[in-house]
Amino acid sequence: VFHDDQHGTAIIIAAGLLNALQLQEKQLADASIVIIGAGAAGIATIRLLISLGAQPGNIYAIDRKGVIHTGRDDLNIYKQGVAVDTDRRALADAMNGADIVIGVSGPDLITEEMLASMADKPIVFALSNPVPEIRPEVANKVRDDMIMATGRSDYPNQVNNVLGFPFIFRGALDARATCINSEMQIAAVYALKELTHEAVPQDVLDAYELESLEFGSGYIIPKPLDSRLRERVSNAVKQAAIDSGVAKAPGA
Repeated sequence: VFHDDQHGTAIIIAAGLLNALQLQEKQLADASIVIIGAGAAGIATIRLLISLGAQPGNIYAIDRKGVIHTGRDDLNIYKQGVAVDTDRRALADAMNGADIVIGVSGPDLITEEMLASMADKPIVFALSNPVPEIRPEVANKVRDDMIMATGRSDYPNQVNNVLGFPFIFRGALDARATCINSEMQIAAVYALKELTHEAVPQDVLDAYELESLEFGSGYIIPKPLDSRLRERVSNAVKQAAIDSGVAKAPGA
């Protein structure tokens, strides 16, 4: 089963994160990552980031009881799959020195002290809606070296599933794919990532009442109203289905 709010969320997060890492001059393989929320979206994000090169031992998943570590005896099979061998126990412990924090959980869970304890040039994706894990106006008072994204349209860098839905499904259907595999998901990630580096069309600027917009800390992911998404994401997913051998469309 492929679910937009699960794997779709992970794809959009990953695309924005790769661009943010580039701007912050960091590598995914070296990054210490905190994922707040160990539900479907959080675990799907962890799995996708690992497939993109993140190191499992550098990822700290957080649930209501704190860090998901191998010493816990209350974990279901999904949480067992993301448990790490660590002596860190609370969210504050995990965030100390972290390069990246991704919130897919609830409002106001990240304190100013936690944010201040992160590594230099951190990346903060606070995606809880309508109230993020930390509000940008609060975060900006604490750090001036971060890149931040939320799930809201009234802040820069909106991580929104509409960037992939329904285009991922369109590509899979066009290929008559028997599944949506990791290759197809990664293709969608890179299609979104690369589109952000191109010049923004005038109709997109007009829709958001902007004079200009270019790749940078305030633009790490395409805007939801960018009409290029339909073709770019769908075609990338379709081609990945063909290349990975799961396409059944005539001529594929």
